[in-house]
Amino acid sequence: MKIGMIGTGNMGRILIEAFLESKAVAEEDLLITNRTIEKALEIQRKFQKIQVTPNTEELVQQATIVFLCVKPLDIHPLLERLSSYWTEKHCIVSITSPITVQQLESVVPCHVARVIPSITNRALSGSSMITFGNRCAAHYRAYIERLFQSISTPSYIDDKITRIASDIASCGPAFFSYLLQRFIEAAVQKTAITREQATMLASDMIIGLGELLKKNVYTLSTLQEKVCVKGGITGEGIAVLEAELGELFEHVFEKTHAKFHEEVAKIQQQFNHEIR
Repeated sequence: MKIGMIGTGNMGRILIEAFLESKAVAEEDLLITNRTIEKALEIQRKFQKIQVTPNTEELVQQATIVFLCVKPLDIHPLLERLSSYWTEKHCIVSITSPITVQQLESVVPCHVARVIPSITNRALSGSSMITFGNRCAAHYRAYIERLFQSISTPSYIDDKITRIASDIASCGPAFFSYLLQRFIEAAVQKTAITREQATMLASDMIIGLGELLKKNVYTLSTLQEKVCVKGGITGEGIAVLEAELGELFEHVFEKTHAKFHEEVAKIQQQFNHEIR
């Protein structure tokens, strides 16, 4: 089955490299294209059997499953431009959260799925969040599930939790990378440790934490209990976090949801125009 990737930016490239590294997809079965074609050619130089198509029209004509790895507001114009090329045999997979499978199904005759990936998928880890359209056939559902099982732990979500699930699984790595960098910076500013050593120790710590959770050695709460000895140093640090963290994450989610609803409103205007 030929798989097409429209868009080879950050997330498109992550999916391409993860699928190939996991051997879920063979190089010769992958077709890619990008608005700036040099980005696609750069990937082809690394994976020489990948086929780079010069335009989206040619890709859609050759591929069966087509991933849309473009910005949310670019998807409707793309679908409209390719309206005469979509068939009932195609399966479209969108990776953007503000567009629902129902919206996609309303304007194309294809099978439709939405899969929101995470940067952690590049390490063949983390979650991917899947929503299937009503007319997505069983064989496409099974194939897409297998595809993402090879690079992640698939989780099925509905529209009610799409944004918060994306905040946790997809935005979460950026949020916690920022917090970890602040953690390191504070250590460097307040003590004699070098940035290089603090970064190494913090990176090893977070990897080890992930392994503890992965192996079910501890839960988050029991892990904290094991480290936080009553009256000890860790407890003093936890007390500061409890006092100063406040509603930080509540405010983060308020901002991400506000931006999400802003994009949803713009996209709804686009999809109110029937293109089929």
